[in-house]
Amino acid sequence: MKTALIIGSTGLIGSHLLDLLLESTEYGKVITFVKRDSGIQHPKLEQHIIDFDKPETYKELVAGDDFFCSIGTTIKNAGSQDAFKKVDFGYPKEFAAIALLNNVKQFFLISSLDALSTSSNFYLKTKGEIEDFLKKSSFETIVILRPSLLLGNRKEFRLGEKIGAFFMKLFSFAFTGKIKKYKPIQSEAVAKAMFDIAQKNYKGFHIIESDEIQEIANKKS
Repeated sequence: MKTALIIGSTGLIGSHLLDLLLESTEYGKVITFVKRDSGIQHPKLEQHIIDFDKPETYKELVAGDDFFCSIGTTIKNAGSQDAFKKVDFGYPKEFAAIALLNNVKQFFLISSLDALSTSSNFYLKTKGEIEDFLKKSSFETIVILRPSLLLGNRKEFRLGEKIGAFFMKLFSFAFTGKIKKYKPIQSEAVAKAMFDIAQKNYKGFHIIESDEIQEIANKKS
C-alpha cells in the first residue's frame, strides 16, 4: 500500500480528501503537516505539527508516494499580498522541492480556474506561478486541478463567496458549452476527483479544468 502526504488537510477540500485517504485501501499511511493539532485520530494517520517557515525541521518527514497540496488562503485572511503568496506559492514550492528530493513520485495541486502567471489579478497570478514552477519540476506525475467557485461549509465565513455561490447556483442551468467550466462545484467532488486521479498513474504534467473535475467525480470509483 502507498503512503500519502498532505498539506491543507483541515481546509474545505483537504478535510474531505483526508477522509477519503484514511478510509481507502490504497493507502496504508497518511501523513499530514499542520500548524496545530487537528484533533483527528486514526490508525493510519501520522500528524506532524510543524512551523511551515522552518523546512529544515520537517524535510526528512516528507517521504511517501503521493503528495496532495490543497493548502490555500485569501489575501483578506492572510492580511497582505506577501502573506498570501507565502501560503499559496511559497509553501507548495518548498514542499514540492523537498518531496522531489525525497523521491515522491506524484504531486497533486489544487489551483484555481483561470490561473495564469501573467494575469493582472494577483490571486490568479500567484496560482499561475506555482503551476509554472511545478511544470518545470521532474515528478513522474504532476496534476493541477482548477476548480471553479467552491461550494461547501467553510470554517470561516466569506460573504462574497456566499453571495457568488447563491447566484451561480441559481443560474447553474446556463453554464453550458464553453462556460461549462465556470459552474460552481462541491468541494467534496473536487476531493473525490483528486483521490481518483491519484490512482490512475498518469505520467507527465496535466491540468484538469473544473468541468472535467466534475465528470471524474461523477464516475464510480
